[in-house]
Formats: sequence, structure tokens, C-alpha cells
Amino acid sequence: MTDNEKLAELLFGDTDKTVEYFEEKYPPRQLPEGARVTRFAPSPTGYLHIGGLFGALTDILTAKASGGVSVLRIEDTDKKREVGDGLEAIIDGFEAFGLGFDEGVTGIGSQKGDYGPYIQSERLEIYWAVAKRLVSEGKAYPCFCSAEELDGLRAQQEKEGAAFGGYYGKWAKCRNLTYAQIEEKIKNGEQYVLRFRSEGSEDKRIVFDDIIKSKIEVPENVIDEVLLKSNKIPTYHFAHVCDDHFMRTTHVIRGEEWLSSIAKHIQMFKACGFRLPKYAHTPQIMKIDDEDGAKRKFSKRKDPEAAVSYFVKEGYPKEALIEYLMGLLNSNFEDWRRANPSADVFTFPFNLKKMSASGCLFDLVKLADISKNAVSVMKAQTVFERVYEWAEDYDAELYRLFSLDTEKAVQILNIDRENPKPRKDIAKWSQVKDYVSYFYSEIYEENYSLPQNINARDACKIIEAYEKIFDVDDDKQLWFDKIKSICAPLGFTENVKQYKQSPEEFKGHVGDVSTVIRIALTGRTNTPDLHAIMRILGDGEVRTRLARAKKAFMEEI
Repeated sequence: MTDNEKLAELLFGDTDKTVEYFEEKYPPRQLPEGARVTRFAPSPTGYLHIGGLFGALTDILTAKASGGVSVLRIEDTDKKREVGDGLEAIIDGFEAFGLGFDEGVTGIGSQKGDYGPYIQSERLEIYWAVAKRLVSEGKAYPCFCSAEELDGLRAQQEKEGAAFGGYYGKWAKCRNLTYAQIEEKIKNGEQYVLRFRSEGSEDKRIVFDDIIKSKIEVPENVIDEVLLKSNKIPTYHFAHVCDDHFMRTTHVIRGEEWLSSIAKHIQMFKACGFRLPKYAHTPQIMKIDDEDGAKRKFSKRKDPEAAVSYFVKEGYPKEALIEYLMGLLNSNFEDWRRANPSADVFTFPFNLKKMSASGCLFDLVKLADISKNAVSVMKAQTVFERVYEWAEDYDAELYRLFSLDTEKAVQILNIDRENPKPRKDIAKWSQVKDYVSYFYSEIYEENYSLPQNINARDACKIIEAYEKIFDVDDDKQLWFDKIKSICAPLGFTENVKQYKQSPEEFKGHVGDVSTVIRIALTGRTNTPDLHAIMRILGDGEVRTRLARAKKAFMEEI
């Protein structure tokens, strides 16, 4: 037995499973030719970021487009930064926007798939088996340097003008310890981490093909990276290599901030004897800074929309946010959508190579436009159900009002809907209470502000004339004919075209007359179909509001 093999037994004597055992347990997947296996691997250290949703969508689309498999893996090895509801926030964020993975973690305490467990803290035996083999092959070693010693090392590197800091070369104090020295330190109870023995050279570079960013050249890694911490928990780098191999990941899709780690990951894959997956580094999502107009990264402190929960709380329909992100992912998505207006978004032929290599600009205004389009084509019952479900969690008052008469709520939401040219007033569910407020006396706020071309005296006369002829049972044509009938006696024309030709001859046109009535009943100059509004308000409420408006206008005269 060599010293390296003896060292492997000394460090991992209680590890009975081998790499060969796990190779057999997690065999190559039986998938169609060209099928891609992707994984999204967040850490439960905070909320789900919009960039995370962007990345997860990329993974899912890549797998679906190739007939492959998408995996949700939770990387929970950094226990110091983990938050109590971190996993729940991740799962809830995906569920809220309809994203589902083929394998992986599905909830608190639940997983699906044959390549699990899908939580890193439950995969320790795998990491130890690989680490044991690396030690036996002389590719890893224990390091006993304390935190103070490492601080001193960095200070010495700065003093000597080292090209970069880190544990490497002559600075790697424990790299060449003998078996006897190591054995003695362990017997003395000294703490240690397990380090990778890098064979990289400072004057050499590696070249690899990134699917999104094309050919990239980076320096070889020379740092003896930590593989296992003192508690035998793996670092991100080592766990990434082991997990992606045994989950048989073919394509590692991740943010471009990980480009700086690519050299060490390629090196570790090769040292472990694992097949290297293909890499695709996605661009970061940017926004325009409100202060200086420059592009910048999202900020957890400045930007509430950095969190996926923001879009949930605001009530953006899941279809709209996904639709918008699709446009950021592939520039040809909008053309595809125009050609396939009713197709499932996940049937889009997504292509990683059509992703932008530079940053994507997130635009809330464009998202709102897409969202309005999405809401406008929904059935009234669907909108009601979505709003009602959202309000139960985020708007108790709206939930209560809708609960009083759900049929009325559906009628309100159905005004100017389900027709060839539906209105596009609602972008998110948080706007609905204001949108419907004038139907509910509990939240209705009167506002009798008139357009500049209408004075209070004329408004009062319009209301007086309309009170005499109003009938809630009139059909739409008769209703409008009655409004036109009071125009001429009051100095208005029922013909808008005539008014535009000779504005000096009239006080206004029929649109101005109906606007006064609209203001009296809703406090607004712009609403959906006024006839439908009046039918829902009912005879008594309409007459009450007309009377209050007339009184308000009289007080202004």
C-alpha cells in the first residue's frame, strides 16, 4: 500500500462506498440522441432572485427543446448563510410562475427522480468517496493551516508582491507533508481541510467553447482549492463537480459571474476522471438606474423587483412574466409568438446559441404592456379567480368585497372583455381594487373635477336633464340615444364630427355630455363601457350619485 493509499484510509477509513459503487448506482441516462440534462442549483440563503427565475427558465427550456431532463438541486452546504425559509421561498417562487422541473426537490421534505438525493447535505457519502480516491491518487491532501496562518500568508504575499493571492506553490505549506507528519498531526487532534493538489501552471492557459459566449481563454488554475471543509462538508466547487457527474448533467447553464471559476472546475473534472459537461454562461439581467440613467446590476437594497416575491405580491400574472423573460432569452421569441399566438410557451424551440452574450435589460414598462395584453384576453371568470386568490393573501379588503357578491365581481371584470378588441387596463392584480373601486361604496372616492371645456353650470344642467330620462333597463342603443337627445337643448352637438368642423358654434359634443355623467357616477373621465357600469350599479345607486354630483356642481356655481 502506498503512502497515498494509507493516507486515504487514515482520512476516510469509515467511508465504505466507492466511486465505482456510485457509478453503478447513477448510470448514464437512457435518453434520445442529443437530449440535454440541465440543472438549476440555488442555495437557500435568501429570496429567489429574478435572475434565478431567468436561469431556471433557461434550464427548463433547454431540456424541453431537446427531449431531455431538467433537475432542481439545492446546494445547502453553506449553513452559515442559510435562512430558515430559504428553500420554501425558492419552491414557492417557481410554483407561483408555473415552472416545474422533471426531477429534484419538489417541496419541503419531498423529492422525485432516480439520481437523488437532490439536496447536497444529503449526498455526503458521494463527496467522501470521490475525495478518498483523489487522496489515494495523490491529487488531494490535508491542510492544517489555521485562519491566522492563512491571514499571515496573504500578508506575506502582498509584501513580496505576489501576482495573486491564494494557497499555491511555495505558499502551500502543507502540500508536501509526509504521511508520518500528517498522521502525527491528526493524532494530536489538529483540525484540517482537504485541498486539491493543482497541477496548473501560471504561464499556461486553457481554451474552452462556451455555448453562449463562444471560445474563451483563461489562465490555468494553480490554487490548491479546498475540497472539504474541516467538518467534511464540501465546498461549492467540489460538490458541483461530483453532483453534475453523478446526476449525468450534460449542460451546465449558469450566470456569467461563474466564468472566473471555470478553470478550476475543468481541472477538477479531469482530475476526478469525469466527463466534462458543456458550459453556457448566461448574461446578467440589468436595469436602467433611475438616478443617472446608466445600466447596472439589480440591487437587493435598491430594487424591490430583484426578488421574484415582488412580482407575486404585486400580482403579475404568471404568463406575463414568463412571456417577458422569454423575449429576453431569445430575440426570435416575439416573431414566434406572433406566428403562434395561442401556443404553449414551452413549445417554443429555444436555442442557447441565440441568447445574447451581453447583459439583458429588464424593463418594467414593457413587462406591464405584455401583462396587459395577457390579462385582456383572459375570460372574466379566470381574471376573477386569479384576483380572488391573490387578494386572499395580499388585499383583505378587496377579498371581502368580492366575497360579498362573486357574481357581481365577475360582471364588473367582464365589462369590455371577451370581444375582438378588449380593453387593456389591468397589468397586475394589485391594480384591480382601484379599477373596480367605484362599484363599491365602501371604497368609492367621489371626484367631480371637470374637463376645462365644461363648467359647473353646464354640468349641473346635464345632470338635471339626464335624471329625467334615465332608465336602468334601457338597452345600449336607447341609452345612448337618450344621451344624444339632451345635447342640442343644452348647446351641445350629438355629432362629434360636426363639433370638430365648427367648435365655436357649440359648448361641446355628445362625448363631453357623457363624460359629465361618467364623472358623476365614477369620479373618472375614462372607464369601460358606461352603460354596463350603470346596469351593475343599479337604478337606486345611479340616481343617488347623480343627485350628489348635481349638488356638488351647484355649490361651485
